[in-house]
Amino acid sequence: MAESFEFTGERFLPELSGEIAHEHWHRYAFARRFVAGRRVVDVACGEGYGSALLAGLAQSVVGVDIDAAAVAHAKAAYAGRPRLRFVEGSAADLPLPDASADTIVSFETIEHLEGALQPAMIAEFARVLAPGGVLVLSSPNRVEYSEARNYVNPFHLRELDRDELAAVLGAAFPARRWYRQRRYLGSALWAEEGGAAAEVLTGDGAAVAESAPPAAMYFVVVAAREAAALPPPGPSLSLFTDREDREWSRIDREAREVLRLDALLKERDAALDRQTGHVHHLEALVAERDRGLAARDRDLHAARQALDAATAQRAADAADARQQVGALEAERQRLERAIAAQERIIAYRQSARWWLALPWLRLKLLFARGRRP
Repeated sequence: MAESFEFTGERFLPELSGEIAHEHWHRYAFARRFVAGRRVVDVACGEGYGSALLAGLAQSVVGVDIDAAAVAHAKAAYAGRPRLRFVEGSAADLPLPDASADTIVSFETIEHLEGALQPAMIAEFARVLAPGGVLVLSSPNRVEYSEARNYVNPFHLRELDRDELAAVLGAAFPARRWYRQRRYLGSALWAEEGGAAAEVLTGDGAAVAESAPPAAMYFVVVAAREAAALPPPGPSLSLFTDREDREWSRIDREAREVLRLDALLKERDAALDRQTGHVHHLEALVAERDRGLAARDRDLHAARQALDAATAQRAADAADARQQVGALEAERQRLERAIAAQERIIAYRQSARWWLALPWLRLKLLFARGRRP
């Protein structure tokens, strides 16, 4: 059983879809015209899907990769495929004899090597290619791939622009035919009867004109030692899509999702508007409640002040009442003492002793009156 690979963002896996799938599959689909009946070496073959595709047309295909796990996976995944084998090795030191290949394909490999190893890689390709052999190589265009997007791919050690790639190919492969690869979103229209010519248009409702070729995100170079070895030019334009058109399906799904989310946003905005109205109503109720509470607080304050005044007045009245009660009580006690004294006098005068002493009292009284001048 083939070892399962995890997608790291760099090594392409055939089950992936979208932009990366179109780019990688298209290169191998484009390269098929250069491998029919030939001995082919696929350098940096990775998972092995491209080598397996080319093996359907080639005399033989050898997939080479520096990663032992990738080679083991490819051997297991594509076991039993005729004319196909996989070996472990470096792109700068291929484990193959001289002049043992008629075509070498190496897609998105050179940027993974340090600058000093890139010429060594090209020298190895020249060594392994037989006379009249063809190299089909791709490389990201640093100007568009990284600089224009302000993007850094951590797996790339040295990216090249067009002139730098041409310099690395140098004298080993002076005959070159350059192709530009880039994702394209537009409309395709072709004749049912076929035809090799292609036109590329750009414009809008105001004007239409021929479109200049877009800047290359990737360069695909078909190169040979001499011009005579270069295959005849292919079509001026090559388009590719996956069989199930999964990228357009994804775009359609995302468009539907955008519409769905937009509808949800409109519903949310309407709900927010309703909630805002409700909030304003609640704020008005709260303001009315606050006004009522303020009025109640004023009434309570006035009532508390009145209560405090009444309490103070009652306390003062109670003190006065206590003083009056005290005075009355003292008067009562005085009267009671006076009555008691009168009662004692009356009781004394009603006694026999009083009557016996009465004549002497009268004599004293007369005697006292007689002595007055």
